[in-house]
Amino acid sequence: MLAEYLPVLVFLAVGFGMAIVMLILGSLLSPRRPDEAKDSPFECGFEAFGDARMQFDVRYYLVAILFIIFDLEIAFLFPWAISLDKIGLFGLMSMGVFLVILIIGFIYEWKKGALEWE
Repeated sequence: MLAEYLPVLVFLAVGFGMAIVMLILGSLLSPRRPDEAKDSPFECGFEAFGDARMQFDVRYYLVAILFIIFDLEIAFLFPWAISLDKIGLFGLMSMGVFLVILIIGFIYEWKKGALEWE
């Protein structure tokens, strides 16, 4: 049984070994020329402004939920449509329950105004 996992363990060992060798070579051979501009934090070329703990608008989270709703719908509908003849009425009913839950989430998004763009 362990012989089946030997290629995986060899692959992991070689990967970790290569990573360690590259890190050591990078630290030994890289030029060290510290500069104030290189060491300063920046964001998209601008000086940092504001607090890192600022509150996001709730619409950001609503759009994220909307993306998850449609992403889950597509991820589950394609395999379901392909195997519909094998899973029968139980599969049809369970997908109906799933779609009802997604529709409830979509209605929530709609009522909260996530679909309104400024």
